[in-house]
Amino acid sequence: MVFASDLQRAIDTARIAFEGSGIPILLDWRLRECDYGDLNGASAQVVHGDRAAYLETAYPNGESWRQAVERVGRILTDLPPRWNGGRCLVIGHIATRWGFEHYLSGRSLEDLAAEKFVWQEGWEYRLA
Repeated sequence: MVFASDLQRAIDTARIAFEGSGIPILLDWRLRECDYGDLNGASAQVVHGDRAAYLETAYPNGESWRQAVERVGRILTDLPPRWNGGRCLVIGHIATRWGFEHYLSGRSLEDLAAEKFVWQEGWEYRLA
C-alpha cells in the first residue's frame, strides 16, 4: 500500500515507482505540505527562513505548522483498522515527516523547526 500526498510531485513519485505493479496507490489530502498561504510559490529560503515564527501562528492566509502536523496526524488513526499489521509507504513533504516525527517519535515542533533538514534514503515508523 502506498499513500501519497495529493500534491503533484508526490503523485508523480508514486506513479513512477509503483504504477503497473498492482500495489494500490491512495492519495490523501491530509498528507499535503503546510499551506504557506500568501507565500505559496516563494523560495524555500523565504518560506522556511523563520519556521519557528509559524509554529502556532498561521502563515498569512495559510495554516500554522501545528495545524499542518495535526492534519497529518489524523491519518494515523485510520491506518490500524484498515491496514493492521501491513506495511505502508508514505510519500509526502516536510509537514508529513514532522507529523510522523511528532506523533510517533515524540519530537516537539520546536525541535523540528530548529533543526536543519538532512535528507536520508527513508524513515521508518511503527504504529504502537
